[in-house]
Amino acid sequence: MTLSGVLELWFDFSCPYAYLASRLASRMDVVWKPMLLGGVFRGIGAGDGPMATLSPQKAAHNQADMHRWAAHFGVPFQLPAAHPMRTVRALRTLLALPHSRWPDAIHAIYAAYWQRAEDITSDAVIARALEGAGFGAAEVAAALERADDPAIKDELRARTDEAIALGVFGAPAWVLRRPQGPLLLWGQDRIEWVTAALAGWDPDAGPPPGGPRPLLEAPPARPGATLDVYVDVASPFAYLGLTQLPALACATGVTPRLHPILLGALFRQIGQVDVPMHAMPGPKQRYVLAEMARWARWWGEPLSFPAKFPQRTVDAQRLCLLASDRGFDAGVKLAILLGRAMWAEGKDLEDRDVLRGVVEAAGLPGDWALRTKEPALKERLAETTARAVAAGVFGVPTFVVNGEQLFWGQDRLELVVEALAR
Repeated sequence: MTLSGVLELWFDFSCPYAYLASRLASRMDVVWKPMLLGGVFRGIGAGDGPMATLSPQKAAHNQADMHRWAAHFGVPFQLPAAHPMRTVRALRTLLALPHSRWPDAIHAIYAAYWQRAEDITSDAVIARALEGAGFGAAEVAAALERADDPAIKDELRARTDEAIALGVFGAPAWVLRRPQGPLLLWGQDRIEWVTAALAGWDPDAGPPPGGPRPLLEAPPARPGATLDVYVDVASPFAYLGLTQLPALACATGVTPRLHPILLGALFRQIGQVDVPMHAMPGPKQRYVLAEMARWARWWGEPLSFPAKFPQRTVDAQRLCLLASDRGFDAGVKLAILLGRAMWAEGKDLEDRDVLRGVVEAAGLPGDWALRTKEPALKERLAETTARAVAAGVFGVPTFVVNGEQLFWGQDRLELVVEALAR
């Protein structure tokens, strides 16, 4: 319990990110909340969950991403060949153990799954893990037997239903029980937000304590490091990521290479739906909408969801190509202003007069707005989009360090600057 409320961690042993969150939570005062992640997915209409429908590109990124976060947190990690495993038996066994011993049991079962890659569907593996954590053999045997009790099964279902009622759609889910109502934060990568919320931050009301926290500091990059950035201002997260690039360049000493692409064309080439947000289950869609506003408050950037969405940004992206020809500073300035026009000022980027005004505000020739139909410019945008597909890009913003390490999302900038420094 803190002055801001009680912090809960909702988890399932099958999620690698929940495992990483559990290691962070071991240093905090949390209430452990087991749930059956598959039951959550079915309960919110997500079928077998997002992993079942990942594109090959995104699946490859996710596998690299979990290893990167483990290294970032200094946590041992091994991806089992049998992943994902059914965890219902391990979860019910946990529920059958004394609540006061849950932290020991949770860390023991997680270690079996994510450090030693053992089969935790096996009673013998569960028993060995628990006994290694100090549980007596008789106590473990009794818990495994009780795991088949209808009352234990009902408890796991009830806990899963409670998670769904809170808006949980995945793991790990941090829930801060506050006087004004529960606050849901999703992911091991939101630990800074969790800490700020414990200190009194309401992410839906204003900036964090002490003011916005833009990316102002980063370790210098190694000599020769490169950073390619694929963007389309059609994405609010690409707009937000763009706002941090000038500070990143200043802090690391790396001049990013901006690659405007046409996101819709990329989606069609890799078999992705045109507007991924519309394909999300309701709880996740509502959370993502709230989170983009939270990122804006965190970084102190203006944002307001436009009345017209989605918008065709093909002409805006062609203008970004022209600006990038004048160097990073000109390219990123125009891209930010175009993103701000759509995502903070409610303007229509399909309107040529709007484009002209933004171009002029960037200190660039307004008549560029008349050049967007030039065949050569059309071909260039198609070529940069094709190169993005070849590089494994599946969304924006995407950052590629040294031509080989791909990071997706404005929320991966922390990992990007680490990779630049290595």
